[in-house]
Amino acid sequence: MATESSQVRPLQWRAAGHAALSDVGRLRVVDRLEVGDVSPGDLAAALGMSSNLLAHHLKVLEAAGLVRRLPSESDGRRTYVRLVPEALAALGRFPTPPLPAQRVVFVCSGNSARSQLAAAVWANRTGRAASSAGTRPAARIHPGTVRVARRHGLPLLAERPAATAEVLVDDDVIITVCDSADREMAVGHRHWSVPDPVRVGTPAAFEQALADLTGRIEGWVQAASHRR
Repeated sequence: MATESSQVRPLQWRAAGHAALSDVGRLRVVDRLEVGDVSPGDLAAALGMSSNLLAHHLKVLEAAGLVRRLPSESDGRRTYVRLVPEALAALGRFPTPPLPAQRVVFVCSGNSARSQLAAAVWANRTGRAASSAGTRPAARIHPGTVRVARRHGLPLLAERPAATAEVLVDDDVIITVCDSADREMAVGHRHWSVPDPVRVGTPAAFEQALADLTGRIEGWVQAASHRR
């Protein structure tokens, strides 16, 4: 049987979460982060909000467990802010927009690991069109990518990396999955800050990248189902 303290803690957490979302400024922050991970500087610019005010809102949202910060892999001075979707879902908020009807193209710099895995997971989980591309494509898909996909019975969609110019068309939905690509692509894309498994090169690093991408896609699919 649950103790009184184990019942109170969730109630206290839920109250703190609802309190954090009761401010218009913080709701604007959460709404903007629906698009994907965003750096504080870009977030302040997009919202027309001073850096001091944004810092206050982020502090409150972090304390409530609704957002977290990630260090940028491509620039050690830069961070990204990410929603914690399971925390928002526990409050009855499903912030992810509907699944796009258009083809989704996942972009990273080399198109040898993260973007290949993301496209494969998207196509497998949603049954919708997907592809991948690189801003500076590598010579081949990394063997670690091939191996982790094979371990999970996940068919890759391409035989080699491809450049964005080869792949992208006007109505594609673009999701960058590496911080370098986020800075290199034009505006109008969603960003997921996912560490590069190629840099580490271990099976565990590729497993973690696949788990991160799968979790994001699965979370999107689950959240979209609540909108029906």
